[in-house]
Amino acid sequence: MLLQLDGVCLRYGVQVLADRVNAKIERGDRICLVGRNGEGKSSLLSLIGGKGDPDEGEIIRQSGMVLATLEQALPEDCTDTVYRYVAEGLGDVGIWLSDYRDTLDPALQTKIENAHGWELLANIDAVLDRLDLDESARVMDLSGGWQRRAALARALVVQPDLLILDEPTNHLDIAAVEWLEEFLATYRGALLFVSHDRALAQRLATSVWDLDRGILRVFNCPFNRYQQEKEKLLEEEARNDALFDKKLAQEEAWIRQGIKARRTRNEGRVRALQSLRKERQARRERQGVAKMALDSGERSGKLVAELKGVTFGFEGDAAPLVRDLDFTLMRGDKVGLIGPNGAGKSTLIRLLLGDLEPQSGNIRLGTKQQVAYFDQRRDTLNPDLTVVDNIAEGRENIEIGGSTRHIMSYLSDFLFTGVKARTKVGALSGGERNRALLAKLFSQPANILVLDEPTNDLDVETLELLEQLLMEFSGTVLLVSHDRAFLDNVVESCLAFEGNGIVREYVGGYHDFVRQGGRFISAEEQLKARKSSAVEAPDVPTPTPAEEPQKAEKNKKLSYKLQRELDALPGKIETLETEIAAFEKEVAAPDFYQQDNDTVQARLQKLTDLQEALEEAFERWAELDSM
Repeated sequence: MLLQLDGVCLRYGVQVLADRVNAKIERGDRICLVGRNGEGKSSLLSLIGGKGDPDEGEIIRQSGMVLATLEQALPEDCTDTVYRYVAEGLGDVGIWLSDYRDTLDPALQTKIENAHGWELLANIDAVLDRLDLDESARVMDLSGGWQRRAALARALVVQPDLLILDEPTNHLDIAAVEWLEEFLATYRGALLFVSHDRALAQRLATSVWDLDRGILRVFNCPFNRYQQEKEKLLEEEARNDALFDKKLAQEEAWIRQGIKARRTRNEGRVRALQSLRKERQARRERQGVAKMALDSGERSGKLVAELKGVTFGFEGDAAPLVRDLDFTLMRGDKVGLIGPNGAGKSTLIRLLLGDLEPQSGNIRLGTKQQVAYFDQRRDTLNPDLTVVDNIAEGRENIEIGGSTRHIMSYLSDFLFTGVKARTKVGALSGGERNRALLAKLFSQPANILVLDEPTNDLDVETLELLEQLLMEFSGTVLLVSHDRAFLDNVVESCLAFEGNGIVREYVGGYHDFVRQGGRFISAEEQLKARKSSAVEAPDVPTPTPAEEPQKAEKNKKLSYKLQRELDALPGKIETLETEIAAFEKEVAAPDFYQQDNDTVQARLQKLTDLQEALEEAFERWAELDSM
């Protein structure tokens, strides 16, 4: 056992976040902590991570256990090099190692030797190599995905027995999310994580901790099975509460029967009624489910936008963000835009809405368009104003779908009542701010919805409600999201940014895109490719047919042996990929970590060896192909 929660209580003011919690974490556990927005998941993670003490009970940690935490926030303002930032995960010794590397100061050498620091040097190099990080790059200059890798490296450098992750997919594009998922699937330590990404939770979690109204329940099953079990539990709770309320109502009617009842009143029954009243008063009602409705307004024209041969890039860009795109958007289409951060998804939306003019090609726009825009930066909300002031904008009533609603009644549909409705937006949690933005978005009629990362910080129930709403919406939807399950459930086609300005349409959701062989090249991959090959500078023209024979002649310079090796590598790579996929499926199975430790470690080592062999095969293929 690595860690045990024994009767832990945690309060925030008068609110009970955790009430007599009992749970434990074993080696190899992969636990997903779930709960509604505001239930206290992050507070509980922080407590387990060693920040603060419980109000009651205790947390028992195994002697010598090493714990590391991956925070929600990215280190985007960090001016350190990646090497120094990662080394700082080791504390003072890591800082000394980083400084000595730059200065070769003898005084630092003595400090490091006294602290046995040289033994930790290999940890830094190993984790930087494993995560393919550029040690000399500045952290603040990295993309969100690579900043997340750097933060993960900082946590891993201490070789933790337990890794705690709080919303690890926030700020990441799909490629980075999938990389993180693959990495964590083979991580040998224990994991405790909070994530709104259902695909990630389904892939990683071998058990689920459900935090609901201060009660922590442990479900020893995968994430999708947990959802079914939780639904049954809530149905049973509702039946029991209904029976309790019926009995209480009967007893209240009896006590009020008057003089006749008093003559035969049973004092024991009176005391039982008082006990029932106290029990009902102490019951914590489950937070309601948000009710969302959309006013699709006036129908737009059948054509929303038609793009023919459209190319667009900003001044100073090495290559256009969109190149020679032909695409037609019709009324009622639900389209997902997928690709790396910075690929040009928001730019394409602005082209589709007519906010930008193409550098070449033509765009024809439809008529009667009413656009509602959900901005992931939440710029349309003033943090210094209350929720009601942000949404009402001076109105007392809002017209939704032809009916008039009072602003407070409307906000209650989004779970903003009383004090919460009059709370400043800047004091809300991430999930609450997203709900407030949805309330503002849906308070105006729209036949075109543009949603830029709407799922961040939303709990699963609100997420599923939003999915249902969008599926039933009769207007047009443009959706930017890294949530693969959300894309699969909502969109009918995807526009994929595949690198170098190429945008292709694929029928279906994200997994349909993958099944059809779709793949997009991240900005980092493109940059790495340009650095590794001198002939891949942006201004080099595409080879003409006349140049192709010269390339063929160049390839003929390979010796017979090297040519045979090159020809065999694609087959070898395919075999390795098949073996790795089989091992990853085995590792992801719910009962994998229930085997004895030697078997588990041997299988994980085999998977690591195969992944290294695949990487070497790719590098060798690239080397021979370039010759």
